Amino acid sequence: MTSFVEVPAFFISSNQGRAEPCSSADVFRSKRVSAEQWSSTSISSGRQVLADLLKLAFAVIGLLSPVTACGSEPTSAASSQASVKSRPNIVIILADDLGYSDLGCYGSEVATPHLDSLAANGVRFTQFYNTARCWPTRAALLTGYYPQQIHRDALPKLPGGSQGTRQPWAKLLPELLKSAGYHSYHSGKWHVDGPVLASGFEKSLNVRNDGNFFTAAGNLIDDQPVTPAQDESGYYSTIDTIDHAIECLNHHTRSHSDAPFFQYVPFIAPHFPLHALPEDIARYRDRYLEGWDTLRQQRFQRQRDLGLVQTTLSPLEREVGPPYAFPEALKKLGPGEINRPLPWTELTAEQQQFQATKMAIHAAMVDRMDREIGRYLQALRSAEVFDKTLILFASDNGASAEIMVRAGGHDPAAPPGSAKSYLCLGPGFSSAANTPFRRHKTWVHEGGISTPLIAHWPGGITSQGALRHTPTHMIDLVPTILELADVTPPAEFEGQPVPARPGKSIVKAFNEDVGIDRDSLWWLHEGNRAVRVGNWKLVAAKDTPWELYDLTNDRAEQQNLAAELPDRVRELEQVWQKQTDSFEQLAALTQPVRTPGGKKAGKK
Repeated sequence: MTSFVEVPAFFISSNQGRAEPCSSADVFRSKRVSAEQWSSTSISSGRQVLADLLKLAFAVIGLLSPVTACGSEPTSAASSQASVKSRPNIVIILADDLGYSDLGCYGSEVATPHLDSLAANGVRFTQFYNTARCWPTRAALLTGYYPQQIHRDALPKLPGGSQGTRQPWAKLLPELLKSAGYHSYHSGKWHVDGPVLASGFEKSLNVRNDGNFFTAAGNLIDDQPVTPAQDESGYYSTIDTIDHAIECLNHHTRSHSDAPFFQYVPFIAPHFPLHALPEDIARYRDRYLEGWDTLRQQRFQRQRDLGLVQTTLSPLEREVGPPYAFPEALKKLGPGEINRPLPWTELTAEQQQFQATKMAIHAAMVDRMDREIGRYLQALRSAEVFDKTLILFASDNGASAEIMVRAGGHDPAAPPGSAKSYLCLGPGFSSAANTPFRRHKTWVHEGGISTPLIAHWPGGITSQGALRHTPTHMIDLVPTILELADVTPPAEFEGQPVPARPGKSIVKAFNEDVGIDRDSLWWLHEGNRAVRVGNWKLVAAKDTPWELYDLTNDRAEQQNLAAELPDRVRELEQVWQKQTDSFEQLAALTQPVRTPGGKKAGKK
């Protein structure tokens, strides 16, 4: 079946990537083209044309003027929802280990036409944050709490993490939406405590096998083990995830067409191991032989042209390697592997080829994810619910610098990207994926915690191709969705007050670039810690002194002002400590419970 993508007129190019001229009235007029037609254009020239033409589009609608995070008057929730006649369907699509710059609409050369289309017909948030790691982000996304509040990440004086169990008052989003008549479905990775169906979902594909993209062995359907097909030669996890999501959508259409739905679609891509279909890898073979230095410069220039960032490009940190040392893995992977982001010219020819191949597989995984998202979007259109559905796309953390070998091991003789290989992106191309920021997954510098956020909803978001600059966080998604669903969460559980969620609804930012009023944003993971108040950020890696940055023009975190502004450091440190103390007081009220068979921290 051919899938289609709605692309504004200014995206359509001809004659080897030269854009057709268009008037201001044509700028946001859509054309319907096939995904193959879009993907068959030159990837590199197409992305360059995209940057130039999006800049023109933003100029036409007056969006290139600087906007501060907190300078605008907020609109009322009532006025922001005036045109909404009914509760929207909600779809959250989550990538795994996707870098800030890995999508075309965020500066990438990778072909992501379907996500680009959602961005062109919706809004992109430029300062959306996660928690720097897989399971804490999923806890924040589905509960609206910081994971440390609910035992899903550790505090300085209390345990917590991937084996921690939430307090019973920390309900997941599907349970909260039931009162508004929503039916909820899950397709993909879980990594949340407790069985899926007991958490309010009615159907689930739990992709527990995150060590091999080419088999369903170990996965669960509705919390029961899957029996893999005898012949799995056509199986690929990313495709299976969308197959299941479409099945759930079709089921809902048949059985509950008069009710709204919530679909949660968390991919395991492009998380390691780098596994991709051969035909997808072929599209990017040798594309990255210019190296990570050049790729970072190219992506950064596109980001600047698109108006996404107002900062410098962070230099490579050649001394910063993977967050965990696995020296035996380096031996297994051979002389092509390197665990530091050295200048490309310092690598041997063998290392350059090996690293470029890994990046090609990473790109292929992102490309395939977008293709499958396109198939799901077509299913929404076929069900005639596309216009009534809010789609949110984000990533659980920044790209990963990890290098390891686990699961089925690594066969150096196997084709890279195949089931018998086990490769990780590593710190060089992870730095490129996280352009223009510093560091990687697990760190709470900008590279570890910054993610794209695309919001698309024809029935409720009138802006098209617009940027939203206000700082926002995963903890904001539950309050946002509850506002749209007209749901007031329970104030009590078993006679005791339920703690207030720290997130803020971002509904008013869907149609205007306005600030979201909040006291601070807070981070802690494995000793890495940070707090943001306004445009000031205090951040430190584990066992290192605080660094102070003014993010107004320095999200690359290059001008450390800690020595110059010690009073500001003390002020922000007090904010961080006060928040930490309050979380410890809350978490100490309940004994953290270990989930049987849970994964240990430091492994994902």
